[in-house]
Amino acid sequence: MRRQILGVLFSFSVCLNLAAVAQEKAGQPWWQHAVFYEIYPRSFADSNNDGLGDIKGITSKLDYLHWLGVDAIWLTPMFPSPQVDFGYDVSDYENVDPHYGTLADMDQLIAEGKKRGIRIILDFVVNHTSDQHPWFIESRSSKTNPKRDWYIWRDGKSAGQPPNNWTSLFGGPAWQLDPAANQWYYHYFYAAQPDLNWRNPEVETAMFDVARWWYRRGAAGFRLDAVTNLFEDPGLTDNPLVDHQINAYGDPVEQEIHNLELPELHGVLQRLRKVSDEYDGVLIGETWTDTLDQLKLYYGQHGNELQLPIDFRFFAVGKISAPEFRKQIADAESFEGQPVYVFSNHDEPRHYTKYGDGQHNDQIAKLLASLYLTLRGTPILYYGEEIGMENNDPKTKEDVQDPIGKLGWPKDKGRDGERTPMQWNTQPNAGFSQVKPWNPVDALYQQYNVEAERRDPDSILNYYRNLLFLRHTNPALLDGKYVALNQDDPNVLAYVRSYAGKHVLIVLNMSGSHQAIKLDLPSRGISAKSSKVLLASFKTPERGNINKIDLEPFGAYIAQLE
Repeated sequence: MRRQILGVLFSFSVCLNLAAVAQEKAGQPWWQHAVFYEIYPRSFADSNNDGLGDIKGITSKLDYLHWLGVDAIWLTPMFPSPQVDFGYDVSDYENVDPHYGTLADMDQLIAEGKKRGIRIILDFVVNHTSDQHPWFIESRSSKTNPKRDWYIWRDGKSAGQPPNNWTSLFGGPAWQLDPAANQWYYHYFYAAQPDLNWRNPEVETAMFDVARWWYRRGAAGFRLDAVTNLFEDPGLTDNPLVDHQINAYGDPVEQEIHNLELPELHGVLQRLRKVSDEYDGVLIGETWTDTLDQLKLYYGQHGNELQLPIDFRFFAVGKISAPEFRKQIADAESFEGQPVYVFSNHDEPRHYTKYGDGQHNDQIAKLLASLYLTLRGTPILYYGEEIGMENNDPKTKEDVQDPIGKLGWPKDKGRDGERTPMQWNTQPNAGFSQVKPWNPVDALYQQYNVEAERRDPDSILNYYRNLLFLRHTNPALLDGKYVALNQDDPNVLAYVRSYAGKHVLIVLNMSGSHQAIKLDLPSRGISAKSSKVLLASFKTPERGNINKIDLEPFGAYIAQLE
């Protein structure tokens, strides 16, 4: 009887290198099999003990990320910024904020990452800048300034009235009056984040030059922030309101049909893709969509836009449900584009908290990892999910730092809870810093931390590592097609990844009770008599009878069919 059954792990790095070579020989793009790992730099590792994470801190943890099995790091913004929205208000796209270090530190991170086969992806804030960016300072200086049209300036409807009824995501009107010119500028987000005018070709040229500048410096690609927001209706038509609905800020809820997902943005993405292809780069999109047809648009008709638009519909399932996840996977498998799966990020609650039931949280963490790390497509892990970090939300309004939480309290507590410091060990402040961190460490860090979990073979961390080893080295998990099984089962999600006559079986109990299932393999054209367990989150025989598989509550079972 074994808890976790897996091949020899001491050859982990060797196997990863061989897999990478095989991909290159096959002519596959590097990102197709890559595992991405999102880092919120303020909260990952503090090298100079000022309470804030920094670039040197990230560099110091590259060996850990290589050990885990990460291929690329996505860094949330580290550009100079007044930090009104913690870096998403950029005042200089071609430098590093002093809070995080220097350009030399970034160069070293890129170089050290390359030595370990880890690429660096930057968060490119394409929709807006800070109001302290030189472009905007020029723009607001006068109506005749050459950069006036780099942003969206309009007269009000009447004295003291904004141009239309659009509201900001952070509450209140999406327009800010500049008394000097008696005109309003548009800001979908915070007032200190004015939207760029992408209808002006000079803006496109300047932003594409930023992308080239970072590519030449060694960046491997970009995650495009708020990419669906690039264009607005030039006529500024009012958005229709949803009857009798008010949001957390007291604003009426809009149907944002005139300021989101306008068709012009696809031309920009096609042209940016050409720039990216010059450097073998990858573009990841923050693409919130409601339907599969909307999502497919971001790949481009000929695969000429984003390689990796994130499927937030998968993310938004919001509950442990075999039928719901089955439906989302079927959607993703219905076309040729590379699916992109996430369960947590810097803007949304951690999935340990979101999906946990208070009794089986660790099992559920392993279950969800088993789901999105065995599917065809690209997973994006969020730092700390591999050790079971939970949300640590502010207790009072006075504790809130996030502008969303300050404005929306108590209905919306903001995003501080999912941005707490990484838990490295049992030392004070979880080993993140020797001084009080900018954001409180979760109280459970004594139990859930890297150092303790590396020693525990049954930990969430070692489960993730073993799973990533499988993902990188098993041909069926690398390139196999998805075959759904037992599609009417309300409790158990089961499927096979098949490649060159080899089949890996994944069986996931999405219920809080024991389940026993018999697989309908023959009906799906798969011939097998038994299974050899590759990895399981519960005690199970190394070889199994596929006529009956017994699953513990929220148990995950991954096996090679024989």
